[in-house]
Amino acid sequence: MPSGHNTPDREHATTYDRVEAEIPTGRIDASLEAVSHTPYWLDDPGRPAPLPALEGEVNTDLAVVGGGFAGLWTALRAKERDPHRGVVLLEGQRIGWAASGRNGGFCDASLVHGEANGLKHLPEEYPLLAQLGLKNLEEMGQSIARYSMDCDWERVGTLNVAVNPHEVEWIHEMAQGPQDPDLLDAEGVRAQINSPLFLAGYWDRPETAVLNPAKLAWELRRVCLELGVQIHEYSQVTSMEEDSEGVVLAAANGRVHAARVALATNVFPSLIKRNRLFTVPVYDYALMTEPLTQEQEDALGWENGQGLADLTNRFHYSRTTRDAQGRLRILWGGYDAVYHFGRQVRPEYDHHEETYRKLAAHFLGTFPQLGEVKFSHAWGGAIDTCSRFFSFFDTALHQKVASVAGFTGLGVGATRFAADVMLDLLSGQETELTRLKMVRKKPLPFPPEPVAWMGVQLMTRGLIKADRNEGKRGPFLKVMDAVGMGFDS
Repeated sequence: MPSGHNTPDREHATTYDRVEAEIPTGRIDASLEAVSHTPYWLDDPGRPAPLPALEGEVNTDLAVVGGGFAGLWTALRAKERDPHRGVVLLEGQRIGWAASGRNGGFCDASLVHGEANGLKHLPEEYPLLAQLGLKNLEEMGQSIARYSMDCDWERVGTLNVAVNPHEVEWIHEMAQGPQDPDLLDAEGVRAQINSPLFLAGYWDRPETAVLNPAKLAWELRRVCLELGVQIHEYSQVTSMEEDSEGVVLAAANGRVHAARVALATNVFPSLIKRNRLFTVPVYDYALMTEPLTQEQEDALGWENGQGLADLTNRFHYSRTTRDAQGRLRILWGGYDAVYHFGRQVRPEYDHHEETYRKLAAHFLGTFPQLGEVKFSHAWGGAIDTCSRFFSFFDTALHQKVASVAGFTGLGVGATRFAADVMLDLLSGQETELTRLKMVRKKPLPFPPEPVAWMGVQLMTRGLIKADRNEGKRGPFLKVMDAVGMGFDS
């Protein structure tokens, strides 16, 4: 019996529409029957013990709000620039518990969500931003090596694959001509990662590293502590006010008096209220397989460990990882992007059974040679999405506060770049980074509810229809493109 999901007529069905209809419901049930809903990366006995919450009055040169990648890199880079600067980091829950510990572990060089999106929004500046993105990725790798961060960093690139016939042309457009050795036909791409669905591929080698995101967050925490950063977990900041000497941040049991503040709360409501309309929380979901047998690993052929992504608007991302026992597992995520009415971030939104079932069906259809493979973990998390699909910056309280948000799923690498931008903004000096139009210009805000919810629903329907029409965009998507709010994966 098929999985029972509604599909379009055969002529307009995508490859994954057909896969979804063909995988038996019972097989999907069996693959998900024993999953844990703890994010795989965070389900680790090596997770460090919590640090004490803020208590009493603390004075510092720089306060950082948020203990994800953006906040941790800001604290680390601040101490690297000036080892004598006092730095306090406040995290509302645990270090790396939100997006930084839940993502797929892809670290991309792009600061602007890809070349097409960068050229659309910042055509004159894009060549410089591409250079800065590659430089940032190089320096990130150097930092990981310098501090001996154990985070499974591998600079292996991403294999982009066509799964629908019309996408083969898009793959060829990625290459540097027909003789590009990283341009792969069906036989070549299946020699890298064996799937009957893959029609062609392009291995983008220099642009991406893969890593264990939770380990990176914990290692950044370790390095920050070693450099003298004072970190307090379970210390949610509830207010921010200017005083004669700087800025006062209040938490439940204490206050921080800081000369300067960097806000890195991303998907959570900004302490700069005017910025709250610039982002919406969009939920993304992922599965992790149980350890593969050696026979399954051999049948897969995924020997080079590169990341994997397809080209549909609702795209999948995937990568391999080795667990603590050295056994190969596969992460499989993406496709659905779920927005809930009201712009709220809630624990119950971290799980979405319908999406888990879709992802399971798609995985089983992509790799049928794995047989009765099962999943050990299924989880989700909120992405801080803005209308231009890359980060934006702001300052407040007479330049004493800098903020960043809006990474839209590409923050693993771009957060390190953002840290340097915020520190430059707080320095009061004009720099190469503060002069960037990317830094000075904001995205279009999302409208308030219910218009925001209606707009997201129309966008989602438009993207689904485009995928079923060989990528051709309909009137609504064309209007969104024209006003600078369109999305193209």
